Amino acid sequence: MEVFYLGRIPIKSWAREVEKEALDQAINLSNLPFACSHIALMADVHTGFGMPIGGVLASKGVIIPNAVGVDIGCGIIAAKTDIKGMDSREIGRVVDRAHRNIPLGFNHHKKPRDWVGFDNPPNIKVILEEMDSARYQLGTLGGGNHFLTMEKGSDGHVWLMVHSGSRNFGYKIAEYYNKIAEKLNEKTKLVPPKQDLAGLYLDSEEGQEYFIAMNYALDFAKENRRQLLEQFYDIFREATGSEKILEKVSIHHNYASIETHFGEKVIVHRKGAIRAEKGELGVIPGSMGTPSYIVEGLGNPESFKSCSHGAGRVMSRRQANRTITKEMADQAMEGIIYKGWKGDFSEAPMAYKDIEEVMKNQKDLVKPLVKLEPLGVIKG
Repeated sequence: MEVFYLGRIPIKSWAREVEKEALDQAINLSNLPFACSHIALMADVHTGFGMPIGGVLASKGVIIPNAVGVDIGCGIIAAKTDIKGMDSREIGRVVDRAHRNIPLGFNHHKKPRDWVGFDNPPNIKVILEEMDSARYQLGTLGGGNHFLTMEKGSDGHVWLMVHSGSRNFGYKIAEYYNKIAEKLNEKTKLVPPKQDLAGLYLDSEEGQEYFIAMNYALDFAKENRRQLLEQFYDIFREATGSEKILEKVSIHHNYASIETHFGEKVIVHRKGAIRAEKGELGVIPGSMGTPSYIVEGLGNPESFKSCSHGAGRVMSRRQANRTITKEMADQAMEGIIYKGWKGDFSEAPMAYKDIEEVMKNQKDLVKPLVKLEPLGVIKG
């Protein structure tokens, strides 16, 4: 861990290098009057919108929509199956069927889906406006870095992984409440306007509304991954004869929660970071073509009991698509059966940091339990 004294409070970083723009964003966070103790940067840190992705902010009394992000509750569910191995024909069959049958990108289900959370949603305008379309979005993958994968575990089992979030709920909630925060900030002058870090007092009507809406999006995201895994496992079971899932690990990595750290009750914003309480299980994915890890948290207080949510980008999506060719991307995915480029190479393995270095840099935050090697990948 490296410590920077560049603002009002220190910045503690588990990354070997922090790009200038991400560090500038961390300095902005460190100068917020309501930021507590220090800013924590995870080993996968890179530039985000307002706050760096792979950043952890503890605040006193103020919650910041852009410090949670636009895909509220984005996260992963990993499932250990009873299958010990797959041949390429089985992997290909699962990839083809999942790519064909599970809605990806902007595609939705043709019939509305059921979820207990639809029965009594919070009476909040931005949620109620999305309710009809959300019934068709539930159990859909989305695009970007969202994926379905089959992984060969170092424990001898095949694992399934699903990476997705709260779909349009998260985007709409983030956009709506960030605009409200910006408008209020014109009066309060709490944050410099060009930093994209406008906040809401948690005990205000707007702050409470955002907190309730954010938690609803978290619940939706969790159910979305559960239903995606259910669909994915049905396809996997038919191809392999699997009889049961032996274990599941489920995590969020874009959210804020009320916690106690260093003797104070604070609002912990984890943007592209996951909670790593002592003994808590987590999932840290690499990229489409590199290993991922099932980990156990060590509960390190210096990171606000957090760790990285993945490998972290080394180039923006735009830069990746300017520099990475299909031949380069295909070569990096050699030996892995996959679908989903569609002319977009922003998720190619070389767009990401070395996952082994990331894991090494956070060895005081998590203990690796199972190493996962990709067998088949469906990109959103």
